[in-house]
Amino acid sequence: MPVHADPAGAAGFRKVSRVVLLDPADRILLLHGFEPATPETDWWFTPGGGLEGAETREEAALRELAEETGITEAELGPVLWRRHCAFPFDGRLWEQDEWYFLARTGQTRTEMTGLTELERRSVTGARWWTVDELLATRETVYPRRLAELLATLLAEGPPGAPVVLATEIDRPHA
Repeated sequence: MPVHADPAGAAGFRKVSRVVLLDPADRILLLHGFEPATPETDWWFTPGGGLEGAETREEAALRELAEETGITEAELGPVLWRRHCAFPFDGRLWEQDEWYFLARTGQTRTEMTGLTELERRSVTGARWWTVDELLATRETVYPRRLAELLATLLAEGPPGAPVVLATEIDRPHA
């Protein structure tokens, strides 16, 4: 499958809403996942997923957050960032147009009871991270600049318009 490059319309890209969920202490919630065929290939990522039917990006963000974390008490804010990415996962190439929404919650207990079959095979848990922990970690985190982006968000507040992040393309490992 070819990797499309269409920054304006994202033709061929799966539409995805992601959530930058912050708790009252400004910690961010990340999920821990891995490649089903090679569990040693793991990473951390924000909750979120593809739009279903005619739902809006905002509706998808809140639905995915509830399904993947059990958190239903979140105040959805503006879109912070947008990015295109492509990566191999579970035997296919995923090509995504991702919008990252800011959200705040006081509900910090997670419950992963709404995962899809694929998510049950590839997501191992969730963790609240401080910006300092993200800046110091050697673990893989997506998007790759998340620590820097979060530090800027906490220092300066949400941008006036969504920041377009560099396209990230991961190639299959040989």
